[in-house]
Amino acid sequence: MMKKRKSITTQILLILAVLAVINILSGKFFFRLDFTEDERYTLSKASKDILRQLEEPVTVTAYFTEELPPDLAVTRSDFKDLLVEYANISKGKVLYEFVDPNKDQESEQKAFQAGIQPVLVSTREKDESTQKKVFMGALVQLGEKSEAIPFMQPGAAMEYSLSTSIKKLSVANKPVIGLLQGHGEPSAGAMNQVMQSLAVLYQVNPVNLSDASADYSQYKTIAIVSPKDTIPTSDLNQLDNYLARGGNLFIAIDRVEGDLSTAQGKPLETGLERWLADKGLNVENNFIIDASCGSVGVQQKQGMFNFTTNVRFPYLPIITNFEDHPITKGLEQVLLPFVSSITYTGGSSNVFTPIARTSDKSGTLSTPLYFDVNKRWNDTDFPLSKLVVGALLKGKLSGSAESSIVLFSDGQFPVNGEGQQAQQLSPDNVSLMVNSIDFLSDDTGLIDLRTKGVTSRPLDQVEDGKKAFLKWLNFLLPIILILIYGIFRMQQKRSLRVKRMEQGYV
Repeated sequence: MMKKRKSITTQILLILAVLAVINILSGKFFFRLDFTEDERYTLSKASKDILRQLEEPVTVTAYFTEELPPDLAVTRSDFKDLLVEYANISKGKVLYEFVDPNKDQESEQKAFQAGIQPVLVSTREKDESTQKKVFMGALVQLGEKSEAIPFMQPGAAMEYSLSTSIKKLSVANKPVIGLLQGHGEPSAGAMNQVMQSLAVLYQVNPVNLSDASADYSQYKTIAIVSPKDTIPTSDLNQLDNYLARGGNLFIAIDRVEGDLSTAQGKPLETGLERWLADKGLNVENNFIIDASCGSVGVQQKQGMFNFTTNVRFPYLPIITNFEDHPITKGLEQVLLPFVSSITYTGGSSNVFTPIARTSDKSGTLSTPLYFDVNKRWNDTDFPLSKLVVGALLKGKLSGSAESSIVLFSDGQFPVNGEGQQAQQLSPDNVSLMVNSIDFLSDDTGLIDLRTKGVTSRPLDQVEDGKKAFLKWLNFLLPIILILIYGIFRMQQKRSLRVKRMEQGYV
């Protein structure tokens, strides 16, 4: 009996020693297996390169409420794991600490000063629903420079937020992006959301092609967004010269105009469409209509009351059909108002790649036309499918140098306006332009992280049979595992009992 007790004590001490060693080693070596389909827990090469190139220490102060609801506590845990991995890969250059702003007034004030915004979440305490103020943000500091991540959205691209913040603080000279002006294009201020995202990695400068002495080779990419006035031939020649030197262009062009105040649609010509056609990129003079679309408010009157009703408006296609391409990876839907179809008639020496298309129920209408917002649409109005509205053309587009053009046949999707007319764009509308600029200009690989997050797989999109199977599997699997373990233990004890009854057992 004494030997048996000593054996059990020895085993317990050995297990505790092994756990202690593992705990010590885990502080120096970080390793985890990632079995997720989208590799959400695998650090990208882009992030690793940024961390290994750090010359100065980076401090990350994570302002997270300590007592978070279970669904939000996962985000805190994932962020901590991410910081541990950053610290290890950077060889100690990334330092971090967690602060609970809810513990006292001073900590909360520091969080506010750092730019961390609290949010109200509903929680249940003692069978009562209450509102709780929680913090889930971080402040990244390098020397005297700092960058705030105000709120860590659960399921969002956490690695992108952290890596780009570090990159923004550590980069010495940002690549320069040109924004064409002088032909009625919207200013940078009218694309505030896009400009904020681009400012992470780039310096955006206005470009006027009328200056023949300017050095356009300094621009990684020149963006042309929604010109309204005629572009002179001399300016178009400058674009050809820019491409001939290996430059890249992002173009979002309006081929048609829709005016809801007059309910009229008409063509728009600036000369850019003819310049593109010479390269085989034809932005057609038409309005695309799509069964997958946005809506407009229609004023109606009933008795003495006026009210607004939202009706679907097929001239505002919602694009969800994207190719598997870095520009559109992770995007769910983009609104392209008054968009036209794109066709390619160029030779095979250049590579034409469609990256965004309409739905299976779409069509085109020629200009000029009248918008009938009260029209009752049916399937026969949408005889076409998968019309190209975004594409990439790559090759020797002018001269002997390789260059690229990313083209979208709508110039309004990245524009949110200025002053009182400013509207909030959807994140995917912003990402579509920023991803395009990244693809053309950035060689760090951060483009792949922008939409990297937790993939949503709602049960309402799962077949009933599979849903029932998952439901019962989730309920029965723990019970089955416990039963299997119980049977195994029972068999062990029975075998031991039989062995003890055998002659010669000591």
